[in-house]
Amino acid sequence: MKTTKIIAIAGGSGSGKTFLSKQLYKLLGDEKSAILYQDNYYIDQSDKFDYDGGSVNFDHPESIDFDLLAKHISLLKRSEQVDIPQYDFATHKRKSQTLSCAPKEIIIIEGILVLSSSKVRALVDESIFVDTPEDIRYQRRLKRDIAERGRTEEGVHKQFYSQVKPMHDQFVEPSKQYAHFVIEGTRVENLNATLNRFESYC
Repeated sequence: MKTTKIIAIAGGSGSGKTFLSKQLYKLLGDEKSAILYQDNYYIDQSDKFDYDGGSVNFDHPESIDFDLLAKHISLLKRSEQVDIPQYDFATHKRKSQTLSCAPKEIIIIEGILVLSSSKVRALVDESIFVDTPEDIRYQRRLKRDIAERGRTEEGVHKQFYSQVKPMHDQFVEPSKQYAHFVIEGTRVENLNATLNRFESYC
């Protein structure tokens, strides 16, 4: 197998980074690529959570086990298989089951804070920051959390403006400086142009 290349895709919550990551994975194919989601590396926060958010802060770097994520990236670069934790957003604990990830030519690392970690950045070959206006990110998050996570509009609004926005301003937005490429996340042509530049990897 060729040397493993690590591509990090970051951006604020609701920016479109997950969509871009999945489209890139689809373009490259599962024989050649895999995705590691930052969300799988959350630490246990069950003692802080209630049904509508509680005091859980998912947007602070300390909520992520970056040591384990960096370890897994390093192992994959050495052509070793890793067992990825699964985070349960209902209980806010890691599930007992893990997901096996075999080494691939290209590993996509996706998450709001992946470029805020110096340990992760040191292992990344290329990085993209998806830059999307706050109002659009909020509406996307509101729609997702109500539909997929059983949240209320009031709870999502409170969490966004008490935690998500402050953490975005403090940690996510500053990490944009480390990206090799910054794209605007509301224009499909920008996403398509980004995908086109990776066609040579296919």
